[in-house]
Amino acid sequence: MAHHHGHHHVKGDSKGRSLGISILLNLLITVAQVIGGIVSGSLALLSDALHNFSDVLSLVISFVANKLTKKKASTKKTFGYKRAEIIAAFINAATLVVVAIILIIEAIERLQHPQEIGSDLVIWLSVLGILANGFSVWLLRGDTENNMNMKSAYFHLLTDMMASVAVLVGGILMKFFEVYWVDALLTLAIALYLIYVGYDLLKESTKVLMLFTPKSIVVQEIVDAINQMQGIKNVHHVHIWQLNEEEIHLEAHIDFEHDIKLSEFDVILEAIEQKVLQDYGINHVNIQPEYGKCDSKKIIVQD
Repeated sequence: MAHHHGHHHVKGDSKGRSLGISILLNLLITVAQVIGGIVSGSLALLSDALHNFSDVLSLVISFVANKLTKKKASTKKTFGYKRAEIIAAFINAATLVVVAIILIIEAIERLQHPQEIGSDLVIWLSVLGILANGFSVWLLRGDTENNMNMKSAYFHLLTDMMASVAVLVGGILMKFFEVYWVDALLTLAIALYLIYVGYDLLKESTKVLMLFTPKSIVVQEIVDAINQMQGIKNVHHVHIWQLNEEEIHLEAHIDFEHDIKLSEFDVILEAIEQKVLQDYGINHVNIQPEYGKCDSKKIIVQD
């Protein structure tokens, strides 16, 4: 059995610094909005504060996960902590959904019993939320494309910024038109958007944790491509999974037409590695060579 792998380095230090700044900003917003929500009686402001607090927790989780991924592998942890960021993304996505459900319950109750709200405080604190979260979103935006952990933190902050915009609009409507039910309605809209974003991220992180084949990869295509190589009789017992944001693994058994030398196998293995890396982005390959072995020849074999 042999394997090949490639590494893509990321700027972990800059990610950690951005997360640290975002944590401090969200702590400031949370405290201010809790006080403001209690004083003004605004459910939207309190719900925004609750979401901000969930942001603080999610950012802390993301920060810790980012640090853990830098720890080296050992005999007790042969993969190191490479999955820490995927677990963080899963937790953060789950908290988005839970917070949304809590907000929906509170919003429905407030719609049934509207209350007068101190709109001036709501307006000023929502502006603070927009500025602070907007800055945090700007800090994290560059790290979201290829990192599920950073994407989960980014979505927490982005939805919070949008929530603050909604609260600002609601505060203005309440100040000039005394339409107090809009506070609960905006809270409901924020919650529904949280579920939409959180569910998608929860689904993606769950697929990685469950070792599902990445959606961009068709197993049969890879098997057909390898089967076309000279000297190969059959490809079977295939496993393809994503370890983290940077590593996709392929494991397979290959039957050879002839009892070849190890040096000949190495040449074929190199060709397989190059093929799957260039065409499918698979950067870790484990192949078990076989000749005349009596085992299942199915592509997928339940271990």
